[in-house]
Amino acid sequence: MFEKTETVPGWLAPEELESVRERMPILYVDAVPVRVDDTGLVTRVGLLLRIASDGAVSRALVSGRVLHHERVRDALLRHLEKDLGPVALPHIPASPQPFTVAEYFPTPGVTPYHDPRQHAVSLAYVVPVSGDCRPRQDALDLVWFTPEEAASPLVQQEMPGGQGVLLMQALAHVGVLS
Repeated sequence: MFEKTETVPGWLAPEELESVRERMPILYVDAVPVRVDDTGLVTRVGLLLRIASDGAVSRALVSGRVLHHERVRDALLRHLEKDLGPVALPHIPASPQPFTVAEYFPTPGVTPYHDPRQHAVSLAYVVPVSGDCRPRQDALDLVWFTPEEAASPLVQQEMPGGQGVLLMQALAHVGVLS
């Protein structure tokens, strides 16, 4: 039998990942892409449009795993490029500090965050982007909302797994919601 040799360090084969997810928390990063004006005030919030495996359409933040031996800053940049394109031009500060830590559980109701696949711990960041964003990978579109539109009940109900809660925390963190 031919065995596939993994060429990207830090990746697990699907069956290995499933086994690990059953046994321990996985580290993720969540990023809220924003546009800011000259004074640093958030003027737009970018949300991805995705289709889930069950066909459900939803809004989402940029999100993904941190690989073994990968710095958090590099994971943020990798996922922003993967979802927003290579010329999104994200501005990661010299010392990135998350605005919160979100803990996703496979059991609903433990926290506001739910991921049926796993227990995951995510460091969440607000990341200004200044370049041309073109969604890639499994994202269908990227829509820029005003902070008020992003906080609306209509948009919030389109964000499963507690990502709407995380978005509201991000907006409060940058001072556009009280």
